[in-house]
Amino acid sequence: MRPDVRLDGLPLRPELVGEEPYGAPQLEVPVRLNVNENPYPPSAQVRDEICAALSASTLNRYPDREATALRTALAGYLGHGLTADRIWAANGSNEVMTHLLQAFGGPGRTLLSFTPTYSMYPEYARDTHTRYVTMPRSADFHLDAATVLAAIAEHTPDVVVITTPNNPTGTTTSVDVIAEVLAGTETIVVVDEAYQEFARHPERTALALLDQYGNLVVSRTMSKAFALAGARVGYLAAAPAIVDACRVVRLPYHLSAQTQAIAEVALRHAAELLEKVDELRATRDGMLLRLPQLGVEVIDSDANFCLFGPFADRHDVWQRLLRRGVLVRETGPDGWLRVTAGTPAETQAFYDALAEVLEEIR
Repeated sequence: MRPDVRLDGLPLRPELVGEEPYGAPQLEVPVRLNVNENPYPPSAQVRDEICAALSASTLNRYPDREATALRTALAGYLGHGLTADRIWAANGSNEVMTHLLQAFGGPGRTLLSFTPTYSMYPEYARDTHTRYVTMPRSADFHLDAATVLAAIAEHTPDVVVITTPNNPTGTTTSVDVIAEVLAGTETIVVVDEAYQEFARHPERTALALLDQYGNLVVSRTMSKAFALAGARVGYLAAAPAIVDACRVVRLPYHLSAQTQAIAEVALRHAAELLEKVDELRATRDGMLLRLPQLGVEVIDSDANFCLFGPFADRHDVWQRLLRRGVLVRETGPDGWLRVTAGTPAETQAFYDALAEVLEEIR
C-alpha cells in the first residue's frame, strides 16, 4: 500500500466508508457560542490549586486505575446517599456512553433514543457495533412514558437513552415520566443529565430513583457547569453491578493522574465554580424573552443554550452570523440553530449580529 493512500483507499469496516470525523467547527472568532461551553473559566485561586495538584502528581507512575478518590468526591457532590462503588468516571461523557455500550450493546443489540437529540448517540452505537434506532419526540420536543414504553415494546432495545435537559432542544423529561418508564421495563435506561445543573429545578433529578431501580444509569459531565470542558471528565451513577460492568470493558488507566487531580480540585471548589450557573441560567432565560422580540421562535429551554428559528436556509443565517464574528451551532431539526448562553458582552454581540442578519434576509 502506498504511503500517500487516501482514506477511501483503506480497508475500512463497511459502516465507516464515507463517514467523516464528528466535530463542531473550531474557529477562532470573537464570539464562540456553538458548543455549550461555560464561558467563565475557574478563578485564579482555583487555577493555582490545580497547578499545585498537577505539580504534585507523579508522571512516572500509572494513575489510580479505579479513580477511587475522584469517585468518592463525585459521590459526595451528587448526594442521594451515593458511595464510590456506585459512581464511574471516564474521559468525558463520551467515554461513559461508550463503556455502557461496550458492556450492554454490541453486535445483535440495540440502542434506542428519541429525536431530535444529541448527535453523538448514533456514533457511539456505530463504534460499538450496536444497532441504533430512534423514535420522534412530540411536536414540542417532549417525551411521555407511553411514547417511551411503546418504543421499547416495538424495538426491544438493550439500552434506552433519555436526554434531559435534551440537546439540542433544551426540553426536559420529568422524574415522574422516567419513574413510569423504569417501572415498565427491565431494559437499561440511561438518563443523560449533562445539563442538569442549568435546569430551573436541578434538584428534580433521576438520581432520586437510583435506590428503586437497578436498571437506571444517570450520566453527568464536568464540562459544562464546572467549566472543565478541557479536562474531559464525565461520570455516571448507577447500581454497583453496572459500575463493575464498565470496569470490565474500560481500558487500563483510562483517566490520567492529571485529569483526576484537576477534577478533585474542582469538586473541592464546587460552590464557587457553580456560582456562575445562576448567571448563565438568567442569561438563558433572557434569551427566551429576547429572541422572540427580535422576530424568531425559540424553544423553551432548561439548559445553557436555546434552539431558535425556523429559517428557510439556516446555513445562510449561520454564515451571515459567522461573518459578523459570531459562531453558533447548525444542529437539530431542519431550519433551526442553537446558541449557547455566553457572557453579557458575547450575548449582546449575538443579539446585535442576529438583528442585522434578520434585517438583511427579510
